Amino acid sequence: MFLGIDVGTSSVKAVLIDAAQTMIASAAAAMDVTRPQPGWSEQNADDWLAATGAVLDQLAVSHKSQLAAVTGIGLSGHMHGATLLGADDKPLRPCILWNDGRSAAECLELEAAEPRFRTLGGNIVMPGFTAPKLAWVAKHEPAVFAKLRTVLLPKDYVRLWLTGTKASDMSDSAGTLWLNVATRDWAEPLLAATQLNRGHMPKLYEGSAATGTLRPELAARWGISAKAVVAGGGGDNAASACGVGVVRPGTAFLSLGTSGVLFVSTDRFTPNTDGAVHAFCHAIPNTWHVMGVALSAAGSLDWFAGVHGCSASDLVAEVGDSIDTPSSIVFLPYLSGERTPHNDAAVRGVFAGLGSDTTRCDMTQGLLEGVAYSIADCRDALAKGGATVERVLAVGGGSRSRLWLQIMADVLGVAVDVPAGGEVGAAFGAARLGLCAATGADPLAVCTQPAIEATLTPNPARAEAYAAALTRFRNLYPAIKGVLA
Repeated sequence: MFLGIDVGTSSVKAVLIDAAQTMIASAAAAMDVTRPQPGWSEQNADDWLAATGAVLDQLAVSHKSQLAAVTGIGLSGHMHGATLLGADDKPLRPCILWNDGRSAAECLELEAAEPRFRTLGGNIVMPGFTAPKLAWVAKHEPAVFAKLRTVLLPKDYVRLWLTGTKASDMSDSAGTLWLNVATRDWAEPLLAATQLNRGHMPKLYEGSAATGTLRPELAARWGISAKAVVAGGGGDNAASACGVGVVRPGTAFLSLGTSGVLFVSTDRFTPNTDGAVHAFCHAIPNTWHVMGVALSAAGSLDWFAGVHGCSASDLVAEVGDSIDTPSSIVFLPYLSGERTPHNDAAVRGVFAGLGSDTTRCDMTQGLLEGVAYSIADCRDALAKGGATVERVLAVGGGSRSRLWLQIMADVLGVAVDVPAGGEVGAAFGAARLGLCAATGADPLAVCTQPAIEATLTPNPARAEAYAAALTRFRNLYPAIKGVLA
């Protein structure tokens, strides 16, 4: 048996799978996020331990014999969180989370002082990353910074509790901005830019490698008889990719969650910081990945549904099962700013082309298409770094709409595969990595793609019209840039 643990922002989830990768059980425990000031986002790191303990306690009751047979554990978690530990390995302050924006000034300072954040780190210095968070602490909480001995990412603090080892995997560590992503090692110049060194960092492992074994007292607590190894695991997106089999170079998934993510596996480091592309290590050896991020995908649809006091599915149902031509309404889905390709936190969403005859249905279609155009922007930004997309696997809540997926296929000009069965998340990918660590299995053989229920292919009759509509969409951003700050 193998266990996957995903330390999410709102909950910790654990899944139990057998050697055939059949899902045996799952459990979850909720957590809270605190916002001490506008734009801040923090979490008590020890809440992750309590929640992890709770979900495994649940499984120890509901699936005692299966949990007892666990030999491999994989970890996943939300990326970029700054968990600062003192000499006693206890947190010095609450963890500053991925969606905390307090370090904008420090980002500008780090970019000006050390341009190798883009070349070695492969990414623009943004408030979401870990490095600028530490620069903020050094400036604003010097007494805390003076006591700092170790910086860990969220899942790796859970690992420390589980195993007593300070370790991290390549994919999650790439999101700190301290990693030389090409060589898969800590970059000393980037650490020095934030007054840190290797001594502050955990040991690095591949996501499918064993990093330690479960502490005896915890094994006894949950009735785990064998010495279960704990795999390196991965950041949430990389672990999700392992879960859906997007591990071979050129494979890709499209996630239509609150945000939209276009994730492509690559065989080398291919950054494109000018297009605000994220270039990270993958969670398996000798593999990397690039991501384009649209900050408001299904989140745009949820917002529009909230305005009208109905459900998102009601809005989509009004549009129907298919469309003949693109909407004349142009929607920029920049409700929270935009990441790829603009890296513009100040821009806001726009409906353009409204007339006295415009209906809610027209606006909904324009919204669905606007999100698809933003994903097309991501696709082209990834292509400039050499990562081409030929087909995508659709995941996330928005992927339940076949209409939206058909729009994506038409706009992107690629086939969109719909997996059979239920949602497969980061915890499942983490369990797969735990399986590899325990058995020595090849991650490429373990992390296969699910059965495909349907494939939506581009409709050639709509290609020209969507190409023209995409041009209109792209012309709108320069016209409003800076106006809606």
